[in-house]
Amino acid sequence: MLPTEEKMRILLCEDDENLGMLLREYLQAKGYETELCPDGEAGYRAFTQSRYDLCVLDVMMPKKDGFSLARDIRQINEETPIIFLTAKTLKEDILEGFRIGADDYLTKPFSMEELTFRIEAVLRRVRGKKNRNRMHYKIGSFSFDTQKQILSRGDKQTKLTTKESELLSLLCAHANEILQRDFALKTIWIDDNYFNARSMDVYITKLRKHLKDDDTVEIINIHGKGYKLIMPEVEE
Repeated sequence: MLPTEEKMRILLCEDDENLGMLLREYLQAKGYETELCPDGEAGYRAFTQSRYDLCVLDVMMPKKDGFSLARDIRQINEETPIIFLTAKTLKEDILEGFRIGADDYLTKPFSMEELTFRIEAVLRRVRGKKNRNRMHYKIGSFSFDTQKQILSRGDKQTKLTTKESELLSLLCAHANEILQRDFALKTIWIDDNYFNARSMDVYITKLRKHLKDDDTVEIINIHGKGYKLIMPEVEE
């Protein structure tokens, strides 16, 4: 569960009553405040009347399907992340979901654990966006200029390559949190294939060497998940 001072709120739209109740109970047990709606129209009313941190929408629903609901939600709010649940596996349907503005797509049947993982990954991604476009970061005793791609410490300046700079920017945006491996690969390398994954490992090693002079800063591997940039918290 994501560390937070208040519960994250999820709008869940699922017309299968049994599945909907099961999902709601599971998400609530995981610490998410979850509103369950049985169709798209009820989901739209709920969204206009309250604030949600994320929407989980079934595609095939009565009154208003998930795609139509997502379009309406995007008219109101372009930022709220959306995850589609669907029995459809056609490439055209998946592409349509992403064209509308989906953040992720889960095909039925799926495990509760997988849904939770997807939700947490999307929320981390959204939370990181607030800092991702910053021009400067403080990394322990280092200063990082993302525009000039320069890492500085005292009088020493290191000019980073574009890939090094992009990867360090992502790590900084998720400082002291897990940067999901597949997300970093798709963001920087576009494709998360084996060769790109090995390339990213090489760049992680390079960044560790650049940062080795400060003992309070470390990039650690999180087995099976990704990387975490450990550094002192900086007061904004």
